[in-house]
Amino acid sequence: MELNLDSEVLEAYGYTKENTKITQIGTGLINRTYLLSPSIEEKKYILQNINTSVFKSPQAIANNLRAIADYLSITSPDYLFIKPVSTAKGEEMAHIKNEHWRMLPFVPDTISLDVLADPKQAYEAAKQFGKLSRLLNKFDAKTLEPTIPGFHDLNLRYEQFIQALNRAEEQLKEDAKTEIEDALAHQYILDYYVSYLHRDDFPDRVMHHDTKISNVLLDSGTNEGICVIDLDTIMPGKFISDLGDMMRTYLCAFSENETDLNKVKIRLPYFEAMIKGYLSQMKDILTETEKELILFSGKYMIYMQALRFLSDFLSGNEYYPTSYPTQNLDRVKNQFKLLHEIAVNEKELQDIIEENLV
Repeated sequence: MELNLDSEVLEAYGYTKENTKITQIGTGLINRTYLLSPSIEEKKYILQNINTSVFKSPQAIANNLRAIADYLSITSPDYLFIKPVSTAKGEEMAHIKNEHWRMLPFVPDTISLDVLADPKQAYEAAKQFGKLSRLLNKFDAKTLEPTIPGFHDLNLRYEQFIQALNRAEEQLKEDAKTEIEDALAHQYILDYYVSYLHRDDFPDRVMHHDTKISNVLLDSGTNEGICVIDLDTIMPGKFISDLGDMMRTYLCAFSENETDLNKVKIRLPYFEAMIKGYLSQMKDILTETEKELILFSGKYMIYMQALRFLSDFLSGNEYYPTSYPTQNLDRVKNQFKLLHEIAVNEKELQDIIEENLV
């Protein structure tokens, strides 16, 4: 889809509507994303409008990316870290009519996937997310600002679920009776998480926090991992955020929108590939406690996402886009089925982890 942007946005970066082809791209639900192809140079760029209803402090994103880019330029100068291009005035973002825009270099000969089609892709993606964490192992995560406070705080998500439950209309509670019972029955996942939360060997690290397959660039010819993208949610967190999100989104051939629960199965080859890729980078960095929590990371993220979908359903579908009234409830059922599949396959999954920790 080709379209025009406000000319002031282009002018902030030294371009005009006359010398720039603009195409809207991407499937993300948060930021609007465009491909810029200036006729006056060979390079292409990604231009994004930052959604300030989600990211309340765009400057925090800019500060985090600058700090990490400066660190990696010294410690790992050959690593491809996609940092924003400065405006014509030397600023990290353009502020146009109360909107925030940033430009990023376009990486040629790469692809980003919406769906995994081969275990090699899972391996390469997990390797790239692990590599970024490894390269930032000695970076002081406490110096980064949370760009979405409480984003992966399971305590907070459980509290929000209880609040939504207490406020919900009786009919919604009746419709979600089984799922509410499931959410309460799985509270032990929260208790287990809290029991580890303040251990010294469960440290805060620099985490990406959104490790779906579309946030990795792969070589368009070989599918080899090139780099990690969509860095808005880089902030302090626990390693279980990144690895758990990979488990939640890589292990099943179908997304959380699948309503045929018989299709919600774990693909063991993808799990093995993901674990191999991640541990190829992180095995020597993870603490003993973190190694104990590798499989738990999947339970943690799946349960948290189930709580978020359920909270939204009970609140009248205020947050997640839906195409029919019970879609969030169907997503909850999907996530609890995936959680069940991890439990059913736990021994085999843990055996794969142990083999790759040797």
